[in-house]
Order: sequence, then C-alpha cells, then structure tokens
Amino acid sequence: METSFIKQARKTGRESFVVNGNAVGVSMADYWAWACSDVINNTERGKLAEFIVASALGVVDGVRSTWEKYDLLFMGRGVEVKSAAYVQAWHQAKPSPIVFSIRPTRGWDAATGQYDAEQKRQADIYVFCLLAHTDHATLNPLDLGQWEFYIVPTAWLNKRLSSQKSVSLPFLRQNNITPTTYTEICSRVEDIFRQL
Repeated sequence: METSFIKQARKTGRESFVVNGNAVGVSMADYWAWACSDVINNTERGKLAEFIVASALGVVDGVRSTWEKYDLLFMGRGVEVKSAAYVQAWHQAKPSPIVFSIRPTRGWDAATGQYDAEQKRQADIYVFCLLAHTDHATLNPLDLGQWEFYIVPTAWLNKRLSSQKSVSLPFLRQNNITPTTYTEICSRVEDIFRQL
C-alpha cells in the first residue's frame, strides 16, 4: 500500500456527520464543543495557548499541525509555544508551580515520515504562556488579560540551560525575562527575530 502525507482542509464547523450520505443532525461544531470546551485542562489549554499566540502573530489561517518541528511559523522562523497555569481543572491544595518544558527533540518531517538525526530545540524562539489568574470563580482562559507571555530566543535557553528539559518561572524572572501582554506579542517576536 502506497502512503503519502495527507494535508487537512480547514473546516468551518458546519460540516455534518453522515450515514450513507445522509446528515444525522450532528455537526463538526457539536464535536468541537464536546471535545474542546474544557480549556482549563492541560491538553486543551496547550492548544488554546498556541491559538492565542498564533492569533497575536496573525497566522491562524490553515489547520494546526500536530507533527511539525515547532508549533508556529512566523517570518520564516519557528515558534514554540508552551503553557502553564496556577489553577488546574482538578482539586488543588495549593497553586501549581510554574515550569515549562524545553526538552530538546528530534524533529519529525510528516512529508517524509523521517526523524532528524540531531536532537535539539527545534524552534528559533519560545513563547511561554502563563494563565496567571488564581481565582477559581473568575478564571477565564478566553480573557487574554489573565495571561502573561514570556518570550525567549532559543539561543538564550541553549546558552544558559544547555540540554536541560525544563525551565521555571522563577528562573525566567531572575534573569530579567519580563512578561509581555497579548497585544505586545507580535512586536516583541518581530524585534527578537530581527536581532537573530
């Protein structure tokens, strides 16, 4: 059997589930609401953070790719998005410590089905997205004012943390990495890319 890379078309949400070509009264939007509404849990919050950064950079056309070497492509460069939150969907005795993954990986090429030989941090820049709000009653991940964004060139991470697999928020703050707001993400990323 010959296999090839399958490029997915962007869906609108109006697409219907069918049986023998007949709509069964359930749409793609129904599926999205069922599967993706819990944006507080780690899995969906990570995808939401990617979308938030993509929207700030103006690159939300197309379809999110799960297998690329990095999360987003902007100005011809790779952007890796990581998320964390003090408040989780489950019961907590205290707020979660904030740690972001920066683990080096072997890049995957979906078109060839091959991994890169070299293990490294694939993107040119990391955007660490912190859902910083701590009140359970008013937590709303869609309120972009509840987020902080810490933007770091990968070269900075490589120099200070070598092959370390994670970085903590206290470490970023101790090294004068200050938070950026949603409306500042694009200009901050552009500034960093111009200096690379």
